[in-house]
Amino acid sequence: IENSPYLPTTRRFINPLYIHVESIPEYADLDSETHGRIDSLAAPLKDANHSPDYIRRDPIYSAKLYALRKIHALPRSPERDAAYQDYLAHEGHGLDDFARWCAAQENRDDDTTIDFYRWLQWICDQQFHAASTAAYDAGMSIGIMADLAVGVHPAGADATNLAGVLAPGASVGAPADGYNQNGQDWSQPPWHPRKLAEAGYRPWRDMLRTVLRHSGGIRVDHILGLFRLWWIPRGQSPLTGTYVHYDYNALVGILALEAERAGAVVIGEDLGTFEQWVQDVLAARGIMGTSILWFERSPSVDGPRHQGEYRTLALSSVTTHDLPPTAGYLYGEHIALRDRLGLLIRDTETENSEDLAWQNRILARIGEYGLFDGTALDGHDFDGAARDERGDITDLLVAMHRYIAGTPSALTCASLVDMVGDIKAQNQPGTTHDLYPNWCIPLCDAANTPILVHDLPALPLFRAVAEASRRR
Repeated sequence: IENSPYLPTTRRFINPLYIHVESIPEYADLDSETHGRIDSLAAPLKDANHSPDYIRRDPIYSAKLYALRKIHALPRSPERDAAYQDYLAHEGHGLDDFARWCAAQENRDDDTTIDFYRWLQWICDQQFHAASTAAYDAGMSIGIMADLAVGVHPAGADATNLAGVLAPGASVGAPADGYNQNGQDWSQPPWHPRKLAEAGYRPWRDMLRTVLRHSGGIRVDHILGLFRLWWIPRGQSPLTGTYVHYDYNALVGILALEAERAGAVVIGEDLGTFEQWVQDVLAARGIMGTSILWFERSPSVDGPRHQGEYRTLALSSVTTHDLPPTAGYLYGEHIALRDRLGLLIRDTETENSEDLAWQNRILARIGEYGLFDGTALDGHDFDGAARDERGDITDLLVAMHRYIAGTPSALTCASLVDMVGDIKAQNQPGTTHDLYPNWCIPLCDAANTPILVHDLPALPLFRAVAEASRRR
């Protein structure tokens, strides 16, 4: 199992790891002995939910596969089987190719194994639909928002099945910038612009239609990649890369069309190195941008953006998954971590000095709106000593989310890690698992105590940030 959701084996289909086995209707038809075996496999995994240790997905997937194979072997009702056949007809050759690739990873090509992997996607689709319906019924106007990665794993299903429209000799990444001064290599093979056009952009359209079927919105990671991508010769340094341009009118136009057909909103992650006209093109097609508190500079004065200066057509938030949680960011974890990993070019003293100065300017801007409830901070200054002491910063977290909620942005959001006071970074861009356990960090509070979903309503910080994040 690849840990990162941004390096998937496929962008079209769903990771079966997400399946809730007990919710499959046929689960109840298993015999008592099989139920007992499944319970014994699940017990240590459920215990691991209460541990702050890194997440290990392989044992989870292995246990689920055992249960899922047993369920797949059971007969289905005529109604259930008819629904399955309809799903197969709808997904067509794309699903068949994916299932064959999955079976090939077991060195098997028999009909039962291939059908098993088709069936897994049907179960995923059904449970996704159920979750989406529950979200709408609970009053969520958008429901579930899908998240589309930039690309796929170089040894994955899409890299194999779509090889004719990809450039396997190149890897997508990013040039050097202030956050990662050595550049980034995401190891994903990019679309080949000419070959994709010659295919009528069908792989792009098919993927979007599947992803949007039960989604009320889609967030496109690094949407700038529909305009240009940083291509790196595979195996070389990101510093040797160059930009390759795409027909953005076609790619963006298809994205907008498929979203319109699905009745879904589109948010583009437009952070990073780009020219202003790119945002203008996206906005003209009704595609929202992304605004992060730490990165927003005012167009009218030197300093952080005023509340009223945030873009209307945007999803605004305090942080993003590529940064440590806000508590960790305030404590300087984004600098300390990069220093530990050898990703800094400048000394940590200079990095911390400049970072603290900018953070204090942001806090001062928030203070202008009278959003701090307490008096934990003298003049709202956050200094190096406070970073070392790691005191209570609840007042800061609440004020920041009040500030974002008060912007004119069409959508705002709060990260779950900020609602529990987590500190550890979930992802450090530009690193691999041997350097940092990206996407293996369980949700914990500031004391490194694991937090489960049913714990959330009882947490004072969760309730405070949730209330601060409500739009007035």
